Amino acid sequence: MTNDPTNDPTNDFKRTTESLVVSIERILPGGVGLAHTEGKTVFVSLAAKGDVVRISIDREQGNLLFASIDEVLEPSADRVEPPCPYFGRCGGCDFQQLTYEAQLDAKAEIIRDCLHRIAHLDIPKIVVVPAPAPWHYRARATWQIDPEQKTIGYYERGSRRVCDVAECAVLVPALQNTLEEVRKTATNLVPDDLRHLDAVVGDNGVSLAPAFADFHTKELSLTVGEETYNYSAAGFFQVNQEVLKDVIEFALNDLVGETALDLYCGVGLFTLPLARRFRNVIGVESNSVATRFARRNLQQAQLLNANIVTASVTDWFRSGGKRFDSVDFVLLDPPRAGAESAVITGILDLKPSRICYVSCDPATLGRDLKKLIAGGFEVDAISGFDMFPQTHHVETVVQLVLPVGH
Repeated sequence: MTNDPTNDPTNDFKRTTESLVVSIERILPGGVGLAHTEGKTVFVSLAAKGDVVRISIDREQGNLLFASIDEVLEPSADRVEPPCPYFGRCGGCDFQQLTYEAQLDAKAEIIRDCLHRIAHLDIPKIVVVPAPAPWHYRARATWQIDPEQKTIGYYERGSRRVCDVAECAVLVPALQNTLEEVRKTATNLVPDDLRHLDAVVGDNGVSLAPAFADFHTKELSLTVGEETYNYSAAGFFQVNQEVLKDVIEFALNDLVGETALDLYCGVGLFTLPLARRFRNVIGVESNSVATRFARRNLQQAQLLNANIVTASVTDWFRSGGKRFDSVDFVLLDPPRAGAESAVITGILDLKPSRICYVSCDPATLGRDLKKLIAGGFEVDAISGFDMFPQTHHVETVVQLVLPVGH
């Protein structure tokens, strides 16, 4: 008998003359399905846990195979038919093939996996709070434009080609209407060098950047809980506005104190509620458009106990920042790349009694938590929030405490 792995019934693959058949074991960070075949690990795009699929190998890197699904032979109970006609070609969504419950489960496992593998944290159960609306939730978008092909939409999966999108299933209605208006705009009114367009919605309309034709970079406002925020498409604002109140409440809990830092503060999403709980608040943000709005938002709220610094957080720490007798609380909400090493070092040097880390990437969160834990902090509470339904991305909020004696 030859050593043919397809003769072994315990193997969850079989070689065909055309391609491979594999079973998807689970969903990994990055949103791909995990399978194994012939001693190799296979990452399968757009899969569902429990699928049996016929795949084609897109590329091979050592013992890693990167594959696409040719045919779903036995669909998982988690699998549904994606409603979007662009799914699979458009690079925007990669979880539409999953039931919403399976999406939440996969995201919880992604967080747990990253924290275990990278930060060596064993957290038995992580809850991902569902979004109020799994569809038509996206209040901010960047639309790519190809003037030669006369297409507008999002990049195709794994390429820089623009997938021409007429209707996006995750946009809020106001942004969908704006997308349609942009698509109808006469070619001669679109600047020749326009390659991407940022759009965001607020309580008082839609803002686009850069401005062109009849589209303006309008200043918007949005009420979240008791706070009102001003912003525009020229600076960052969160994608899913319906989730923000829950994120803020979990991040700040019932904390009060003397001094708090809000790092990567943006337009002041956390700065305003922090200023109602702490006597002194410093917000640090590198984007000058965002800091202008943050100052205005504090002023309109008549919160005079907070100061906004326009600087990168790394530069602020390296320049000495502001010297404090003590810091009670540090909140950081860095971009996807996570916090720079100098920032983590600066936080540890301050020895705050509590930290809250708000992250949109579980892998960089795990990397930074490992450093904070090595510096003496302990995880006190953790929760996921589904800021990005229909994608593998997830917002994670971690509360850390410095035990007495450190």
